[in-house]
Amino acid sequence: MPSPRSSINGRGRRKARDFFSSSSRRGSNVRRGGQSGGLVQRRAPTEATAQRSLRQSIVASVLFGAVSILSETRAEIPWPEVVQRLTSENEKLARRPGGHAGEYFIVCTLYYTPKESGFTFERGFDASRVTKPGLHGHTYPRDFLRSVKKEGYGRITSPVNGHNYIRYYGGSYGFAGPPSGGGGALVPRYSAAARSSGPLRRGMILETPAADVQKIFASTRWKIVDTGGGLRRWQLDCYYGEDEPLGPGRLMARPRSTSFEYAYSTARISK
Repeated sequence: MPSPRSSINGRGRRKARDFFSSSSRRGSNVRRGGQSGGLVQRRAPTEATAQRSLRQSIVASVLFGAVSILSETRAEIPWPEVVQRLTSENEKLARRPGGHAGEYFIVCTLYYTPKESGFTFERGFDASRVTKPGLHGHTYPRDFLRSVKKEGYGRITSPVNGHNYIRYYGGSYGFAGPPSGGGGALVPRYSAAARSSGPLRRGMILETPAADVQKIFASTRWKIVDTGGGLRRWQLDCYYGEDEPLGPGRLMARPRSTSFEYAYSTARISK
């Protein structure tokens, strides 16, 4: 069964709009009492104006917070640079007297299962309730369903007929059990996916000793349980588990509890 997570997209900065450019002077109009310049009276803002300003402040703070997070991490995966490094390092390994001998130089990336609870208007998401074919009239936040389409699975807040997840596969949605791949149920910080054609094959168990990978996942051992044509050669897509999204837009592709984007590591086939 092909992987529901069929592509890895580059991730970039989300530009925050200046919500105050047209409203910074709102409510500051004055009226002078007489030609001699009497008392200056401010026009009291209406309740609707106050509510609108509050909504703008909330959305702006969310977006500016997302930009602040990104300023401390890699904004996107520079795939041309990554592919060049992977090719160079693996050519060196192949030229050794014994060849690769079960050792590769890889890039570790991350995927996860998004939770419906994190997709709210307050956090800047499009939380408009919509339904899709296969959901039988049940409605969910629009951005949540977009994230499910990309990641393959999503955890819903209220079970439907005993199912706690929505799955996207073959162009439609449906209610499902826990996330799984072609090789069985996904285990957080152990299951991984790799390119459907390449040296990293389903069923392999790999050791990744890189400190960056161990720091984020608290794990150095991975089993490839799924494959996907959208993954790159020598890319290991590591399953993080369930979490709310880091933020709106492209930040939906990352879990809230980490800003990890990618890391290099050697990978040794474990027997």
